[in-house]
Amino acid sequence: MYRKILLAIDYEDDGEGKRALDEGVRLLSEGGELHLATIYEPGGAGFFPHVSTETPAEREAEVREQLSLLARKYLPMQYSAKLHIIAGSPGEKLVALAANIGADLIILVSKGGGGRWPLRRATKEYVVMSACCATLILPQDLEERRVEREPGSGA
Repeated sequence: MYRKILLAIDYEDDGEGKRALDEGVRLLSEGGELHLATIYEPGGAGFFPHVSTETPAEREAEVREQLSLLARKYLPMQYSAKLHIIAGSPGEKLVALAANIGADLIILVSKGGGGRWPLRRATKEYVVMSACCATLILPQDLEERRVEREPGSGA
């Protein structure tokens, strides 16, 4: 059991959020702390990614609200979690956050090559090699893997 668990969650992926929260609650010791973190790109999207109609504060507020909604939806009522919304490079930011909060476990959810959240292979490798604590990478959901492998699934 772990006293401080950092869950790295894609705020746009409901299924990933549920899996990570379920596992975090299962591994949390009594009286322990859950920390939910999401990393986002502060810039805009499209042809000119550095151009955005949102201010950085608006973007952060939007991401915070989405992460908060995931926590309210899937975190059992007897638990609470501290939210961390961070702009920038995911690997470095997660490792630094884990050290700052004194985490004894980081939980990441593995994904296929698709998706928009920047938590991919290089990020996972960086976190595993650089973290100051244990790291658990949950495998991609079996149903998602099955859909990706089916012919004509577009993945």
